[in-house]
Amino acid sequence: MRAILLALATATTLAACTTGPTTTGTGTKVYRISAAQTSRIQYRMLDSVNELRAASGATPLQLNSQLNAAAKTHAQDMSVQNRPWHFGSDGSSPLDRATRVGYPGTYLGETISETFESELQTLSAWMANPDTRRIIMDPRARNLGFSWHQETNGKIWWVLEVGA
Repeated sequence: MRAILLALATATTLAACTTGPTTTGTGTKVYRISAAQTSRIQYRMLDSVNELRAASGATPLQLNSQLNAAAKTHAQDMSVQNRPWHFGSDGSSPLDRATRVGYPGTYLGETISETFESELQTLSAWMANPDTRRIIMDPRARNLGFSWHQETNGKIWWVLEVGA
């Protein structure tokens, strides 16, 4: 547990090295993401997840383009629905979306969030919740998909998909 907390603290420290937040007219701090940052953010999340998994003796994950596509689609759909939940506006489940994008492995789970915070702050919140932590740390996992949708007001809809 101590090693996991140390890894999480390291990941949170690295978050301070990311693009800084901007402040809206209402004083709300907003973490802004440009399209050019996509791969950097995805790999920063992958590296952070793998640090946490290594600290607990779990195997590292690989970024999977099909799961990334499923995550992106769902992040956009949650924004349209204006609610963080696991079902799509068409009634699709996370498993349905993984199948639609042609993911050939065993689908294990999805974590979602609606926030103004960075990806590493979001990972920290996921790790603090036993249900989302269990998905991220699943010992069977081999693949990770990660994406988001940011609204013009700065709200970010984060989705992380895990498969084996």
